[in-house]
Amino acid sequence: MKIQGKIRLAMSGALLVGVMLASVGAYFIVTRNAVEDSLRNARIMMEGATAIRTYTSENVSPLLQQRMKVEFLTSAIPTFAVQSNVQLIQRKLPEYTYREPTLNPTNPSNKAREWEADIINEFRDHPDKPELVLTRETPAGPLLTLARPLKVGSERCLVCHSTAEKAPPTMTALYGAQNGFGWKLGEIVGAQVVSIPLAVPLERAQHTLLLFVAALIGSFIVVILMVYLLLSFILVKPVREMSDMASEISLGKLNAPELVSRSRDEIGSLAASFNRMRRSLQESLKMLEMQR
Repeated sequence: MKIQGKIRLAMSGALLVGVMLASVGAYFIVTRNAVEDSLRNARIMMEGATAIRTYTSENVSPLLQQRMKVEFLTSAIPTFAVQSNVQLIQRKLPEYTYREPTLNPTNPSNKAREWEADIINEFRDHPDKPELVLTRETPAGPLLTLARPLKVGSERCLVCHSTAEKAPPTMTALYGAQNGFGWKLGEIVGAQVVSIPLAVPLERAQHTLLLFVAALIGSFIVVILMVYLLLSFILVKPVREMSDMASEISLGKLNAPELVSRSRDEIGSLAASFNRMRRSLQESLKMLEMQR
């Protein structure tokens, strides 16, 4: 194989390996960034829900305690307040969901699904765990789920959830006396669960990856062409000329013109040495002819 062929083969291999390594690294980076951006959005949504819960519990519920004796007002319940606000968000972003599933809820609609129950039990088994992040595959695509435990943090929660006898009659009249009781102070009874779709962020990440790979391949091709042309003029062409002259000299053609090289690098030095060798060989042959 000629030098040019070897150079092309080496550069093609370098292009292939470089693009593969860069693509793999870029894939992990853009995918991680997409997940981190989605997780940041999930945390913003979670903090907003927590703020609504806190405001309802500290400012709205105390004002409605007297009316609760006559009529059970769902507006005084933090869970209801949060989910009502989230429903307004879901009108524009229906794929973003927020739930407060409970193992033993008063309202059956808050009953934990199987995968939500697994999250709650994980928090119950590890009470020091502040949050849980997981990715779930759904028919609509992958979802990023952020969950935080819901703990019975005050005696006010036990007013409605300790026993049916102590619960407000208006609440048991609305939801019945079978569910939502037996809670204990400090017990983890549910979880705040935010789910955000990953399909769109991952699609954008893949689009960014394709643009990056295309730009990288283009840059590699330009660099390789420049290096190839430089090597062809600086290295391959002079070496080919020396090879041709060596072939002519080996055939006894000593009148071939000398190599002309204006470069001052190793190739220029080699050409000058080759010319000196040629002249020395000519002189030696002349001296042999004179001795005859």
